[in-house]
Amino acid sequence: MPREAEISLNEREFIQQALRDHIRLDGRPFDTFRALELTFGNEYGVADVQLGNTRVVARISAEVTAPFPDRKFDGIFSISTEFSPMASPSFEVGRPSDAEVILSRILEKAIRRSGALDTESLCIIAGLKCFSLHADLHVIDHDGGLIDASCIAVIAALQHFRRPDVAVEGESATIFSIREREPIPLSILHHPICVTFSLYESGEIMLVDANLAEEQVREGEVVITMNKHGEVCQVAKYGGASVDALVILNCINVALEKVKGITKFIQSKLEEDAKKRDAGGLMAELSAENAR
Repeated sequence: MPREAEISLNEREFIQQALRDHIRLDGRPFDTFRALELTFGNEYGVADVQLGNTRVVARISAEVTAPFPDRKFDGIFSISTEFSPMASPSFEVGRPSDAEVILSRILEKAIRRSGALDTESLCIIAGLKCFSLHADLHVIDHDGGLIDASCIAVIAALQHFRRPDVAVEGESATIFSIREREPIPLSILHHPICVTFSLYESGEIMLVDANLAEEQVREGEVVITMNKHGEVCQVAKYGGASVDALVILNCINVALEKVKGITKFIQSKLEEDAKKRDAGGLMAELSAENAR
């Protein structure tokens, strides 16, 4: 299996010494994210996230299927990840790397198991028909921070997605197309966001949103998943560096501020996209163009 090109000893020592001197390669403070960009596709449920040089695209799709026998009143929601070889030399189609396995597990716990999506609202006819939602995550460019960027992309895509409207009569259901009826937004109970902290110097130094070079030098990582209300959905630790309980509490406080900012940012982008899709607003813009 191809491996990520390892950082040289000189580069490793340079980064470590810079961190001891409280300096990051790109000049950011230790608790600051890189520039975050979010755009939505022409169809509902497509979110393109750029975090620094890292780029991830999430797409939500829906189909009508039978629910699981033991979950007759629930719909189905699943997440799959795809690492493109053009994103990194270590990614190979059909052969999941360790990074892909960890990412899948983190997103599964952060979004699906935390109950972020109200799956009961996806039920059409109990025991017979329901909506099956699938989130496809594509990594286009990898420069660190994959977990954070991927979580933002999936949450934003879920908020942007609209499912078809349904009319139920007895045991028959009619699924309306977009032209027949306005599609319906999903029922999302809360919006979990992941914030990754990288550990250095036996846990004495912690960075938010490390880039790829900083990730290759770190001794471990802590992933905090929470929503803007301060509810912790997940705490995951990878690597050998030990972390004091008080440090974890400090990470949670820092993560809360980041999650509030990111949630507000996503909401503002959703409102911008809604205005663009508004027919009245579009007509007014075209009229202004004609007048000029």
